[in-house]
Amino acid sequence: MKRRAATSLAVLALLGTVDTQAGPLRERLAERAEQRRAGAEAEVRLPAGSSVQRNIAYGEHVDQRMDVYIPDGARDASVLFLVHGGGWRRGDKAHGGLIGNKLAHWLPAGVIVVSVNYRMLPDADVPTQRDDVAAALAKAQSLAPTWGGDPSRFVLMGHSAGAHLVALLAAAPRGDLRWLGSVLLDSGALDVERLMKERHAGLFDDAFGKDPAFWRATSPLHQLAAPTAPWLAVCSSRRRQACDQVKVFAQRVRETGGRIDELPLDLSHGDINEQLGLPGDYTRQVDAFLRDIGALK
Repeated sequence: MKRRAATSLAVLALLGTVDTQAGPLRERLAERAEQRRAGAEAEVRLPAGSSVQRNIAYGEHVDQRMDVYIPDGARDASVLFLVHGGGWRRGDKAHGGLIGNKLAHWLPAGVIVVSVNYRMLPDADVPTQRDDVAAALAKAQSLAPTWGGDPSRFVLMGHSAGAHLVALLAAAPRGDLRWLGSVLLDSGALDVERLMKERHAGLFDDAFGKDPAFWRATSPLHQLAAPTAPWLAVCSSRRRQACDQVKVFAQRVRETGGRIDELPLDLSHGDINEQLGLPGDYTRQVDAFLRDIGALK
């Protein structure tokens, strides 16, 4: 592992992205490179006729990249836009637990899948990460016709911290960005202000700090002020805090005149991500939502 990290660091130094004299920064980037190298090795078998375009840039930073998986014969296809989790600090667009079963299920259904990376802590704070997701979405929608996709038929989906970033963006849409709906996979940070006043894991302190004004600025609940595209909020019933936050957020969505479907599941936090796409009731319920909003035929 140390040899791999050193190799990744050397590559980054050659590319000019690492100041080899900056110890803590060097260590963080080496760790990040190792995580992403490991994620890239988590290759999945694509359905016959499908193709992938890797590391499409939507910004200048090495982390501002996305992979696009295109089904055979895609034409005016809907697009599933995936944002990985990892505590706002780690994770990768190519991780098998994120994309494996989703590709196996939705590519044969004719859906294009876009999976994005974004800058992360400690080098990029939560609002910057949200802005990266927005920039990636804008780039993907501009390129969608070249993949056989329909820019008006995007669905946003994120897991954990990725679900929070999706919710933060979707709660307050900006510019010309539009989508059919958002699927949140077990976010524990829909009401950040409430979360930070309760007992919580240290990773939330790293992401949200101690300033109540920052909590509200990064809270999807507090940013939601008008009806938006429909939501599907999945939560682990094994994590009381997560499902409690979904209930509070759902109430706010309905107060603004929006639609949200709640889907509590007796699955772990990780399984909610990894098992989506496997045959069964969970995937059927997500498909029903996608069909209802026009993303599936």
